[in-house]
Amino acid sequence: MQSMSENHFHPFPTFETQRLRIDRLIALDAQRLYELRTSDDVMRYVERPRPESVAKALETIQQTDELIESGNGIAWAIRLKTSPDLIGIIGFWRMKREHFRAEIGYMLLPKYWRQGITSEAMAAILDYAFNVLNLHSVEADINPENTGSKQILLKSGFSKEAYFRENFFWQGKFYDSEIYGILASEFNARK
Repeated sequence: MQSMSENHFHPFPTFETQRLRIDRLIALDAQRLYELRTSDDVMRYVERPRPESVAKALETIQQTDELIESGNGIAWAIRLKTSPDLIGIIGFWRMKREHFRAEIGYMLLPKYWRQGITSEAMAAILDYAFNVLNLHSVEADINPENTGSKQILLKSGFSKEAYFRENFFWQGKFYDSEIYGILASEFNARK
């Protein structure tokens, strides 16, 4: 098998789709990232800490830069071509290079839901994952109650791979998880 690309995201990959510019998170995105990560609607099924301030959101951007520099993950800002404002984020949070696999994650401000934006961004970065990074598969780990995320994954060609009961503990409660996955061959057959 051809080895997984070791470029460690240099130069940083950016993409343009029909409606979107998908590029690097920058310090000026901290306010919108704070809004995204503190939205009750966005975070309803995301069992992670919320930033306490815009300064904490800026720290998240700096941590993302460190992740990119280490080659262990990558995240992009999602923007409409018509505005420089961040409307969402998408990325690979866990790169399992030895298995040619990564975990995808994404968030979008509620104002932009149900417009196909996440699916459009996902198609661009999956193409990069499979045809530049040479990944074999991409997975998504979601809360089973997150029907919106399920719909995005199924529309993008993912299949349900597993259901884990109470495998995730967060703030005194156990949660179930569903794992969805897509193979490079499945993605490329849809193009």
